[in-house]
Amino acid sequence: MTSDEPVCTDFPHLPSAARGGPFSHAVSRVARLHRIAAGRQLRSIGLYPGQELLMMHLWDAGAARQSELIKLLELDPSTVTKMLQRLEQAGYVRRSPDPKDRRAALVEATDDGCVLHERVRQAWTDLEEQTLTGLDAVERAELARLLGKVEANLCRSAGAAADCEAEPSCPSEAGCGE
Repeated sequence: MTSDEPVCTDFPHLPSAARGGPFSHAVSRVARLHRIAAGRQLRSIGLYPGQELLMMHLWDAGAARQSELIKLLELDPSTVTKMLQRLEQAGYVRRSPDPKDRRAALVEATDDGCVLHERVRQAWTDLEEQTLTGLDAVERAELARLLGKVEANLCRSAGAAADCEAEPSCPSEAGCGE
């Protein structure tokens, strides 16, 4: 074997260090590509990746404290602050002092932000179809079931079971959701 030959011939496109984790390597690649595709969809409606998740929370739950959004998104506070500044400048959210605690800021979707609801829904629908093209309904359901199990495993190992509860099957009446 020369130094130019791959170490692992069973997995010609798998880096040698990932040989013990082909699924993890595949998930990492798929997640990166999915994020790129999502970014393209979102840019077409004037959002950056991650902003739609913040907006989804506001649409379904109504106004939220900025600190709650930081915890929900699991991002650095400065990242969420920048995200909110961009959304506020675009007219999609407004921040105001929390009447229960003036030190805290409440964030809520504006009317213009609520208009984005359908555009984000369509972007995610298009992304779903792009992602799952070639899979029939049974395969899609099985993939979702298996990924749910993987997610539960990762939640348990991360010690974040409370944060990993399944999303409700129907949106709440609060906010801009249906």
